[in-house]
Amino acid sequence: MEKTKTNFGRRTFLKASALAGGGLLIQFSALAKLGLDAKSVTADNSAQWNELTGYIKIMDDNVVKILCPNPEFGQNVMTSLPMMVAEELDVNWKEVVVEMGPHDNTKLGPQFTGGSNSMRMYWKPLREAGAAARNMLMQAAAQNWGVPVEELSTKAGVIVHTKSGKTGKYGDFASKAAIIPVPKGVKLKDVQSFKIVRHPQKNVEGAKIISGKPLFGLDYKQEGMLIAMIQHPPAFGMTFKSFDGSQALKMPGITDVFSFKLYDDGFEQGGFDTRTFNDLIVVVGKTTWQVMQARKKLVVEWVPAGDTKDYMAGRGGKREVIVPGELESTDAQLEKMKLYASKPAQQLRKDGDPETAFKNAAQIIERTYNAPFLAHNCMEPMNFFAHVTGDKALVAGPLQAPGWVEPTLSKILKLPADKIEIQMTRMGGGFGRRAYGQYVIEAALISKKAKAPVKLIYSREDDTTYGIYRPMYTATYRAALDANKNVIAFHVKGGGIPEHAIAANRFPAGAIDNYLAEGWEIPSNITIGAFRAPRSNFNAAAEQSFLDELAEAMGKDPIDFRLELLNRAKENPVGKNNEYDADRYAGVLKLVKEKSGWNGPEQKKYSRGVAAYFCHNSYAAHVVDMTLKDGQPYVERVFSAVDCGIVINPDAAANMVQGAVVDGIGNALYGGLTHKNGVVEQTNFHSYRIIRMHEAPKKVEVHFVQNDIDPTGLGEPPFPPVFGAVANALYKALGKRYYQQPYTSPQPQIPIV
Repeated sequence: MEKTKTNFGRRTFLKASALAGGGLLIQFSALAKLGLDAKSVTADNSAQWNELTGYIKIMDDNVVKILCPNPEFGQNVMTSLPMMVAEELDVNWKEVVVEMGPHDNTKLGPQFTGGSNSMRMYWKPLREAGAAARNMLMQAAAQNWGVPVEELSTKAGVIVHTKSGKTGKYGDFASKAAIIPVPKGVKLKDVQSFKIVRHPQKNVEGAKIISGKPLFGLDYKQEGMLIAMIQHPPAFGMTFKSFDGSQALKMPGITDVFSFKLYDDGFEQGGFDTRTFNDLIVVVGKTTWQVMQARKKLVVEWVPAGDTKDYMAGRGGKREVIVPGELESTDAQLEKMKLYASKPAQQLRKDGDPETAFKNAAQIIERTYNAPFLAHNCMEPMNFFAHVTGDKALVAGPLQAPGWVEPTLSKILKLPADKIEIQMTRMGGGFGRRAYGQYVIEAALISKKAKAPVKLIYSREDDTTYGIYRPMYTATYRAALDANKNVIAFHVKGGGIPEHAIAANRFPAGAIDNYLAEGWEIPSNITIGAFRAPRSNFNAAAEQSFLDELAEAMGKDPIDFRLELLNRAKENPVGKNNEYDADRYAGVLKLVKEKSGWNGPEQKKYSRGVAAYFCHNSYAAHVVDMTLKDGQPYVERVFSAVDCGIVINPDAAANMVQGAVVDGIGNALYGGLTHKNGVVEQTNFHSYRIIRMHEAPKKVEVHFVQNDIDPTGLGEPPFPPVFGAVANALYKALGKRYYQQPYTSPQPQIPIV
């Protein structure tokens, strides 16, 4: 058979139409039948499919491919997002092929995995894409059969005309459907009728993962590819004055040693652009091991960088930021935080007259909570492939926010966006770290200068010491009680390096008449970034620990006390800007109370801690059951209750919560990063403690509130309350309140003032 040549680029399309209300462009291509055997279909010949929308491609023999728009790093979006399309398309899920889509914001939407937004962001657009494609197929069948489209129905990829008895598979009509204009406003299914969504589906990449298929960025290879590794300064606040790479160049397999700037002077950084070190030295060679050994031969003169200036043009508008050049140490940082905590701070919210209420209080309870910097510790260190030539660029690897990196690449490489191709691999963890794409820019600049395809690889030590951490936080909570032990005022004042974590309009704001929230910040050259539930992961730890201690002082059960406050916020809320829904918040507490058997016989067997929190539009509560194992605290069981609206894939959702629980326990008990004269003191897992397999709970029982609310976030919301639940269980187990994270590892502490 004569082969048909195609020239279908990723940005090529024949027509585009905006999905009603979805804010997303839907495309389709009128691609003829090419006679391809379905068994041979791969990503390389995707242009030979009949493309109905940007997400859906159907072969004439009824094989259906659904593209996942968002990058995958373990949250199972590659299963859950295509499930939404398949539900409205009405196909047999077992016959669907799922692939990671290319970076293409026009066809596939925002393509940002972060902020627990994937399900929420794509809920309507993906369903509408599936419904539109189903309608197009039905229109094609109606034209073929000469019947009204209203008389047709579908079932699992088959179109049925009951009156005539005619049936046909989607593939029979795919090529004709592809040239039908994309309809707008197609009616979506009633959520109660779902057959795929809301039902457990196995991970579509599960078999590939367990059989070791090359899915991750570190697996990516191209012919002639070289390996690059960067030598960054040994301390925050330093740069190099000079270097000698002659000995490194003599090492086996080494092809180049040079320096480069990440950003030129005056470069305006976009929303997720960041830099820890701007002047970098790179070694390029044939293998990772050869490059690692050669890098040790570099002779570098390091000097203090002094204050520097960043030009920001992303979130928050255009501004200049002075980055201090101090070589920071944790002890000095703590002293500085103590000083700032004693000064007046920015008022974030004020209800009533808290000053008078505290003045007239019969009792005041005050506690200060502290937390260190945390490293993301993705199991797959940062890496990225780049091949930059004079007129185009290909980059490929693990990345959470390709749409944010593309304009930066375009500016730095001086290439139009349509000459830059971004391929996304599966990520070995993200947690917010891979939203910041400086390592992509580094790889591209190295490739351009080396004039070769290059994969940049960070070692574990590079990754841990580079920056972009969870900030260092502190917060002081105060509560005023009257003579009858009723809460009459609440005050939280928090700060951090380089940002504070206070969310002024969250619980218990809205539940207390006299309320004050304040915040302060200290600039730093230690770079920070989103870390699984940014700010919330500290807030929940401090706030939920304090509420437990407050309940005890008032002689109340900790769950009942929270429910009383939430009932007040529901029945007679204070203020108008409360972020949370008191009913849904109370719902997860009631559910976890029921499922854990709170105050039942288990209460005597275990030391139990409870916590609940709202963030990223979802609600989560945990009851932690702790015992002592060889004299050390061990979380044996956890009961979790979550309200994230409609649960797309119950299996994946439960796994997400279980992962958040284990991650939360590990960070609460062990996580922490310290500095000495700008040098990171923890460089790998021998010194940066993470939870071990034998320390994970034996059981994490997950329950979801059942409702028909549109889905909200899940990757982050279950994580923050774990910290508070662990702290409260520790108190029951050891008879001591914990105010400093990590709870079981020695870390410098801020004196309580």
